[in-house]
Amino acid sequence: MFGRKGNMERREPVLGAPAGFSDLRLSAEDRPTLAGSTHARTSGKSGGGKTGSGKPGSRSATRGNASGSDRPPRRRGRARRGLLGRLVYWGVVLGLWAVIGLVGFVAYEANQLPPIQNLAVPERPPTVIIQGADGKTIATRGEMRGSSVPLRALPPYLPQAFVAIEDRRFYEHFGLDPIGLARAVFVNLTTGRLQGGSTLTQQLAKNLFLTPERSLSRKVQELVLSLWLETKYTKNEILELYMNRVYFGAGAYGIEAAAQRYFGKSARAVTLSEAAMLAGLVKSPSSLAPTRNLEGAQARAEIVLAAMEEAEFITPEMEKVALARPAVVAKNAGVDPSGYAADWVSEQLKTLIGPITQDVIVQTTIDPALQAVADKALKDALAKSGQKLGVEQGALVVLDTDGGVRALVGGRSYEESQYNRAVSARRQPGSAFKPFVYLTAMERGLTPETVREDAPVQIKGWRPENFSKEYRGPVDLRTALAFSLNTVAVRLALEVGPAEVIKTAHRLGITSKLEPNASIALGTSEVSVLELASAYAPFANGGIGITPHVIERIRDASGKVLYSYAAPSRGMVMAPPHVAMMNSMMQQTLLTGTARRADLPGWPAAGKTGTSQDYRDAWFVGYTGRFVTGVWLGNDDSSPTKKAGGSGLPVEIWSQVMKAAHKDLPVTPLPGTGAGNPAPGALPPGDVPEDPVVTGGPQPPASKPATLDNWLIDKLFGRN
Repeated sequence: MFGRKGNMERREPVLGAPAGFSDLRLSAEDRPTLAGSTHARTSGKSGGGKTGSGKPGSRSATRGNASGSDRPPRRRGRARRGLLGRLVYWGVVLGLWAVIGLVGFVAYEANQLPPIQNLAVPERPPTVIIQGADGKTIATRGEMRGSSVPLRALPPYLPQAFVAIEDRRFYEHFGLDPIGLARAVFVNLTTGRLQGGSTLTQQLAKNLFLTPERSLSRKVQELVLSLWLETKYTKNEILELYMNRVYFGAGAYGIEAAAQRYFGKSARAVTLSEAAMLAGLVKSPSSLAPTRNLEGAQARAEIVLAAMEEAEFITPEMEKVALARPAVVAKNAGVDPSGYAADWVSEQLKTLIGPITQDVIVQTTIDPALQAVADKALKDALAKSGQKLGVEQGALVVLDTDGGVRALVGGRSYEESQYNRAVSARRQPGSAFKPFVYLTAMERGLTPETVREDAPVQIKGWRPENFSKEYRGPVDLRTALAFSLNTVAVRLALEVGPAEVIKTAHRLGITSKLEPNASIALGTSEVSVLELASAYAPFANGGIGITPHVIERIRDASGKVLYSYAAPSRGMVMAPPHVAMMNSMMQQTLLTGTARRADLPGWPAAGKTGTSQDYRDAWFVGYTGRFVTGVWLGNDDSSPTKKAGGSGLPVEIWSQVMKAAHKDLPVTPLPGTGAGNPAPGALPPGDVPEDPVVTGGPQPPASKPATLDNWLIDKLFGRN
């Protein structure tokens, strides 16, 4: 430290320090760069010591001393802290990517919707008002059945019922209710009961803008639309929209339509118990509709009342009173006598006027009073005798002689099944098809007095038989048709040719495909009730072809006519002499034949019964100079009935409906039969000849000798 003058030596710093001095060199762990590590290795060599030599000045000695001390190793702690840091780091990274992905997915789904600035609540879907021939409304169709009712016009407990049972936190959330959603998830996981987490706003968004599809994509779009609704409308406006658009079952959309449908009153006047029932329906409108499941609807209403009391919307006393007087459906609320006819009308609208974009009024040919009678007649008959006869279903059609459908019933209960058996179902008509065989024969020169043989016949192994297994021998055609003799009908079909019979049937109005075989005479090809009744109309109107129709005109809300029925010109499909012959023969069916139980005092009438193989189908189609009515009874699965034939229940139903149809009308004769012809009158209970299709069975004894006509048939068609 001193200069030479003080005889003091100057000492230079040395790399190797004596014992007791601290090693001031940086360790490898302290050097942050690769260059520093390389420099340390170089410095070690320059100091003359080898790495790991164990000398006091070496790094290995220092590490050795450190490891031998009482302090824990620093590297292990650092390793643990490094692992935890990496986990946190990657967790944050993955979380960020998840958020980015979710935002991107939501943005993509939102982009699939119309631009927000163009988004608007869709207008109320158009309503189709269906009127009867008298101008009175008989049904409404379309997605909206009732007019919109403002929230302020409703009793306060009605909207409160919806909030209590569907979305308790409706006035607190922003369209999505995280608390309610979490509660629903918890209940689902802990109890196994499915509880929805959708808010009223979400349900409205789904009803207004989206399809019923259940998917993640649709759920995201529902959320986006819910947020938009919450920013666009007030809570009360959202609730009002919801109540006027939601489905309540039994075809009722909107609170007003539902109140009218179930209680026969406006939503403005419903009681607390009725309000609770209406609010409870939206969970499962189809299964809880009180017209079909009153007990289920009432049980659900009790749950709603409990929720309202818990939410303090009502007092315990109000709940008690409502529970003591549960809501019930109004009288006849479950009866929709025009349901099948109204659906059939709706199906035709698009063809007649194109897509429905506005409210329309459809005036039909339906007679509301007659429609109600027809619906009741079928219901009552099946309720009284259906189980005993093994018959579950039926259908009927009433036509005027111009083809206008005056009444149409497609089944025993529209509420239970909307399948229209009068229009859509096709069944074997049995002997009700025979008039087309006989008409074809009349047009080939035969008359009601022509004689043919009623005797066993066999055609390539097929042996049609009469129901009684008895044979009359030579009979005139009038008797053969009145008593529905199967063998005579088959012989006539073979004589004129099955293909010619089919041409006749199609000319008169049958539209279904018919098979040209010998069994066509016994009605083995299937037809609908509507087309069979339509094909009988030329017998009733003097031979003029008709086209069945139910729509007279269609108008818009302003009264502008969009469609008016114009009858297609089919002209004469049957010559007047043949009309007279057929009417005289078929009138005998009601006077002495298989339809002797028909009861229509004062009115000359004619027709034909029909019963298919194994009593699967029972028919009667009868007519006067004013109306044609066709009745069918059977089972949807074509299972055999318990010997329900055309001469029984179908004739009874026909008589009841036709009495109502002809009430207060002046008597009209059957074309070609004169004004003094007799009218049918009901017979007391007893045996009436039947006419089912019967095949096979043992050969009966030989009957009377064959006539010349029968001999020709035998030669031509090879009877064995």
